[in-house]
Amino acid sequence: MAHRNDLPDWIVEALQSLGGAGTIVEVWDRHEDDLRESGDLFYTWQYDLRWAGLKLRKADVLLPASDEERGVWRLREGRSAL
Repeated sequence: MAHRNDLPDWIVEALQSLGGAGTIVEVWDRHEDDLRESGDLFYTWQYDLRWAGLKLRKADVLLPASDEERGVWRLREGRSAL
């Protein structure tokens, strides 16, 4: 069963498969089945994915929100994991 701590890796994986950038909905599309099977995480996925995105920004894996259009996450070049 998926856990909240799996989400940063899911975001990175999804963004890599999308060419380096994407939206929360595109991440959802890549992991919908996993989220549906994850119990309570299914009901909190929007909050939890945003938390994971913030964690990735603080770790300098994603570009800052101010450097990207609203709602888009973009991997920083050369950074692909925590």
